[in-house]
Amino acid sequence: MKIVDLRTMRGPSYWSVKHHKLIVAKVDLQEFAGQWSNAVPGFAGRLMKLFPNIGTVQPGGMSGKQAAKHQPLTLEALNDGEPLGYVIQHVALELQRQAAMLVYWGKSYPAQEEGVEYVVFAYQEERAGRRAAEAAVEVVEAVCRKEKVDLKPIITELHEIREDEFFGPSTYSIVAEAASRNIPYIQLKNTSIIQLGYGVNQRRIWATTTSLTSHAGVEVAGNKNRTKAMLNDAGVPVPRGTTVYSEAGLRDAIDELGFPIVTKPLDGNHGKGATIRIMNWKDAAEGLKAAQVYSRAVIVEQFIEGFDFRLLVVNGKLIAAAKRTPAAVTGDGKSTIQKLIDEVNKDPRRGIGHEKVLTSIKADKHTLDILKARKLTLKSVLPAGEILYLKSTANISTGGTATDVTDQMHPYNVLMAERAAGIVGLDICGIDLMATDIAIPLNESRGAVIEVNAAPGFRMHIAPTEGLPRNVAAPVVDMLFPRGSTARIPIIAVTGTNGKTTTTRLIAHLVASKGYKVGFTTTDGIYIQGVQLQTGDCTGGQSAEFVLKDPTVNYAVLETARGGMLRSGLGFHSCDIAVVTNVAADHLGMRDIYTVEEMAAVKGVLPRTVRKNGWAVLNADDDLVYAMARTVDCRVALFSMNEHNPRILEHVEAGGVAAVYEEGYVTIYRNSYKLRIDRAAEFPVTFEGRAGFNIENCLAAALAGYLAGFESDDIKTALRTFVPSATKTPGRMNVYKFPKFDVIVDYAHNTAGITKFAEFMEATPATHKIGVVSGLGDRRDEDTLGFARIAGRIFDEVILRQDRDLRGKTKEFLREIMERGLRLDKPDLKITYIEKEPDAIAHVLKTAPQGAVITLFAEDIAAATAQLDEFERAV
Repeated sequence: MKIVDLRTMRGPSYWSVKHHKLIVAKVDLQEFAGQWSNAVPGFAGRLMKLFPNIGTVQPGGMSGKQAAKHQPLTLEALNDGEPLGYVIQHVALELQRQAAMLVYWGKSYPAQEEGVEYVVFAYQEERAGRRAAEAAVEVVEAVCRKEKVDLKPIITELHEIREDEFFGPSTYSIVAEAASRNIPYIQLKNTSIIQLGYGVNQRRIWATTTSLTSHAGVEVAGNKNRTKAMLNDAGVPVPRGTTVYSEAGLRDAIDELGFPIVTKPLDGNHGKGATIRIMNWKDAAEGLKAAQVYSRAVIVEQFIEGFDFRLLVVNGKLIAAAKRTPAAVTGDGKSTIQKLIDEVNKDPRRGIGHEKVLTSIKADKHTLDILKARKLTLKSVLPAGEILYLKSTANISTGGTATDVTDQMHPYNVLMAERAAGIVGLDICGIDLMATDIAIPLNESRGAVIEVNAAPGFRMHIAPTEGLPRNVAAPVVDMLFPRGSTARIPIIAVTGTNGKTTTTRLIAHLVASKGYKVGFTTTDGIYIQGVQLQTGDCTGGQSAEFVLKDPTVNYAVLETARGGMLRSGLGFHSCDIAVVTNVAADHLGMRDIYTVEEMAAVKGVLPRTVRKNGWAVLNADDDLVYAMARTVDCRVALFSMNEHNPRILEHVEAGGVAAVYEEGYVTIYRNSYKLRIDRAAEFPVTFEGRAGFNIENCLAAALAGYLAGFESDDIKTALRTFVPSATKTPGRMNVYKFPKFDVIVDYAHNTAGITKFAEFMEATPATHKIGVVSGLGDRRDEDTLGFARIAGRIFDEVILRQDRDLRGKTKEFLREIMERGLRLDKPDLKITYIEKEPDAIAHVLKTAPQGAVITLFAEDIAAATAQLDEFERAV
C-alpha cells in the first residue's frame, strides 16, 4: 500500500469547485485482495478501536445542513464492506480533527489502473494535510497487517504543524470576515502576511498590523517611556515611573516611588518579562533580571491597584473591552496545586497554543518562581476557597481568562481610550489600564493607562470566557475597505484546447488600449503592463497569483490550462468573465484524464467559478463547450462561426448575447439587434480572413470585451492594431517574408490545431508547401498518428525532426509512427529526416524553392525565431 501521486489543490479544481483546499492522493492498494474493508479479517474492529468516533461531527465543525448530509464511518459499514480508499479518506480527516483541524469533506473513487484509488479530502494547513495523507495510508496498512499503531506521535506532529502554520485567532478572524464579504485573500509565500484583495486594491495584514498601520505609531508604542510621556502630556492618567538599567538605578526608583511597583522591559510586549505587585527588594531585583532578558532598559513604575482591563480601539473608535484575569486556581483543601491545574485544563475550551478559545495553564519557571516566593510547590495543598494566581500578567496566551465589559464602559473611559490610540497614532490599538471599576471615570477611580500596544490580540474579544463575543474583525475590514470601495480587480480567464493564448493576448491588448494596467499570463510567460517578467509556461495557479499580487495591476487576463488545474487548482476563486474556446483530444492519458469528456470536465471548472452576475463565454460550435452552459451559475454568452447555428438563434431569441461570424463580419447579436464590429479580414491576426481559427479567437475576444463594457469602436481598433509577430505572439502564426519564400512559425501541436491550420494552408497560395514537423512524446499513439496524417495532407514535402524531450518515447518509435502517419494518404510524400531542430531549419532554408511556403512547427520557439532573424540579416 503506497501513495504513487500526491497533489495539493489550493483553489477550484477538477475534484471540487466549492471545496478549494484539497489533498488528492493516488493510492496503490493492489497488495490487498479486494481492496474492501470486509475482505481483511478483523479490520473493522481494529480500526474502530483506534478511532471510536471516526467521522463524528465536532461542535463548530459543520453547519446543521452540512451535518445532516455527513455520513460518519461505522462498524456496521466497515463489516458490510467499504473500499479501503474510502477508509483512508476518513482516517486522514480524523487525524487532522484530532489535531484541532476541523475538516470533513472528502471522496474516493477508483483510478484507471486496477487496484488503485483516488483519495480526496479537505485540509486546513497544507503541510498537515499532506502528512495526514501519508499517515492515513500507514495506519490503514498497519491495521490490515494486524500491526500495532501508536497514534500519539502522529497527532502530536500534526498538532505542531498546525501551531506553526495556522493563521492564529486574530488573523483568522479578519480573514474570515473578509471572506464572508467575498474579499479574496492570499497568504504571501514564506511569511505570515495575508493579502486581502487583488492588484491595486489590495491591503495587507500581519496579525493585527495592517498596511495602514503607522510605522511611527508602532515605534512610539514600542517605547513605553515615550508612550507614557505623550499620554501624560495629553492629560491621560498614567502611573509615575522611570527607566533603570541596573540595581543601583532600581534602588533609586524604589526610594522615589515606594512599594508596590511593577517592572517590565522598555521594549516588551504580550506581558513578556513583566512582574507586577512587587512588595520587597528581593522580588524587585528578580523582576529586574526577568525584564532584562528582553531589554537592557527596564521600566519601574507604581503598581496601580485594581483589575486589568484591555480596551480595543480600531480606526479611532472603541470596539471592545475585556477584564482580564491571570491564570489561577482555587483551593479545595485537599488537592495539590498541580492537580488543581490539571482540573482547570480539563475545560474543553482550553487547548495548546491558539487551538481553542483558552490556553492550557503551564507550570513554567515563572509559575514556579511565584510559588517559591510564597513558599509553595506544585505539591502544596491550598486551603478551600483560596485563590492562587499562577502568572503575574493576565495574558490569555499564558492561561488567563477574559470577561467582556464593553457595555459597562463609562463614556469618559471610552474617550480616554480613543484619545490614547490617536495620540500614539495606531489604527488598531490595544490599551491596557488598571482600574477598580471600568464603569467609573478613570480620573475618579485612581486608575491609569498602563501601556498602549500595537498588534493587539483579538482572542479575548472574539471568544471571551464570560460575556458577549464581539466581532472585532468587522471594523478592521470596514477600515481597510470603506463602503463604496472594492477589493477586487476585473478578471477575465481563458481556457480551451486551442486558441487560448491568442485569445488571451487579444483581450489583454484591448484592455491595455483603454489605459488599464494589465497583468496577463500565457503559455510563454507573465506580462505586467506589457513587460515580460517571467518566461515559460505560466498558465497555472502560481502564475495567476503572481498577477493578482502585483500592486500596480488593475486588470487581469489569465490564460488557464489543464495542467495547472490538475496540478494545484486555480489561482483564484472567482472571475468576472470566463472564455472557453474549444475542447479537443490533447494530452489525453496524462494525469489520469483519458477521454475528451473528462478533459471537458477539467476545462469546465473555469466557467463554474464565474461570479453570479458575470459571464461564461462559450463556443456554440463545440458540443462539449456548449454543454457547459448547464453547469454554470452565471450568465451565458455564445460565439459561433456559423450565423445559422440553431443554438445561437435560440439563445438570441431568448434575449441572450452572442458573437457570430456573418457575411465576413465579426458581429455581436443582442436580442434582435446586430452590432457589427468590423470585417474580419481587416484584423491582421486573421491573415486577410484566411486564418479561420483566428477569426474564431477574435469572436471570443470581441464578445468578452463587449461584455466587459468596452465600446464597439474600442474593440474594432484593438483588433485592427493587434499585429501578430514573434515578439507579440511567439509561436502563433509568426510570418517571415523572405525574397525567395515565406516562413510561418506556429505551435500547432495536436490534431484539432493542425486541422484548422490545414484550412488556412488550403487558402494560402504557394508553389511548394514544406513542413518541418516532429512527433510528440506526451501524446497517445493514435493522437500522434492523426497529427502526422493531417500534416501529410497539407505539405508537398516534410522535414521530420525530433524534440529534445521525448517524454518517455524513443527516437526510433516516434520516427516510425510519424513516417507511417505522414504517408497514410500520400504514400509517395517526400520525407527528409534531420534529427535536430536547428539543423532541420537550416536545411529547409537552404533548399526551399522559389515561391514556397515553409511551416515550422517548432519546439523551441525562441531559438527558431532567433535562427530566422539571423537568416534574415544574412539575406
